[in-house]
Amino acid sequence: MLYVLALFLPPLSILMIGRWFVALITLLIWIPAIFFSGGLTHPMFIILAWILIFQRGADRRAGL
Repeated sequence: MLYVLALFLPPLSILMIGRWFVALITLLIWIPAIFFSGGLTHPMFIILAWILIFQRGADRRAGL
C-alpha cells in the first residue's frame, strides 16, 4: 500500500514509515518543484520514497 501511496504523495508515504525529518524536507522541496517544473520532478520523489520503503522492509527482515 505504501508503494501506491508513494505514486501520488511521496512525502506522506515517507512520513508513514517513520522518517519524519526526511518527509518534512521532501515536502518543502516537492511542493515548489511540482509547480515550477510542471510535474517533471515528481518521478524523482517517487523513486526516493520507494527506496526508503524498500530499506525499511529490509531492515525489518534483518531484525534491525
